[in-house]
Amino acid sequence: MAHLDAETVERLIGLDLGQTAYTYSARDAALYALGIGAPADPLDQEELKFVYEKSRHTFQALPTFAFCFSSGLIAKLLSGRLGHIEYEPMQLLHAEQLLELPRPLPPAATVRSRHHIAEILDKGSGMLIRIHSESFDEGGQALALARWSVFIRGLGGYGGTRGASAARERPARPPDVIHEEKTAPAQALLYRLSGDANPLHADPEMATRGNFEKPILHGLCTLGFAARALLAHFGGNQAGSLRAISARFASHVFPGETLRTEMWRLAAGEIAFQTRVKERPALALSQARARMER
Repeated sequence: MAHLDAETVERLIGLDLGQTAYTYSARDAALYALGIGAPADPLDQEELKFVYEKSRHTFQALPTFAFCFSSGLIAKLLSGRLGHIEYEPMQLLHAEQLLELPRPLPPAATVRSRHHIAEILDKGSGMLIRIHSESFDEGGQALALARWSVFIRGLGGYGGTRGASAARERPARPPDVIHEEKTAPAQALLYRLSGDANPLHADPEMATRGNFEKPILHGLCTLGFAARALLAHFGGNQAGSLRAISARFASHVFPGETLRTEMWRLAAGEIAFQTRVKERPALALSQARARMER
């Protein structure tokens, strides 16, 4: 690995990480929906349409399925190398995520995505890398914009820019809606079948290398559970009603724990939310926002 100093690292800002392709069918969209807990009730027709292509309601791909479009980027991150930066993949954590959707996702498509490093920050204990991904269908129409923030423990302190702390506080009142849902003990093993094969979420030995007592749930799986709660309470369980979602991954979740998503109505379709672990004092998702359109 090349010596890490501020000048060396900052040369990576703007680096083109290449393009990735992703072709999916209704089966892939349904597998993803199962991975984020749908349907909570197998007899609920409103959620059955996310996993059953012959539902009496038209089959719909959940909006956060768009995260799967960047599965090739996840594989690149797990290689342990970005440009000339080398690192232990099990020391990489998902820090923040944003997703914007200009229109509902089609039930099947071939998607091409392009990725680049937008920003790198020196957080002292580690390095925060922000990556932008744009996804398009075969006709060139935009399907999704994703902004990934990953934190690599141990690579900070090289003298780079720390960046401003832009905290978004939740409203100082009780939540308007609370949604609780228990994850399955094998939730991470099911979710990883949609493309995020990080062994941190499956292999106890790898989890130990990452300083966890056992495999943890994918942050994007937790965010998917929260998105389903938002759809149920503010979107009439219509997948296309969620047009933007963002969150900080504040703490890990173990498969089998219960997610408590607390939601506040803001102005003009904006929702503030956070997700807690019910069984212990852990805030899993913080500084989270969603934009709903119906």
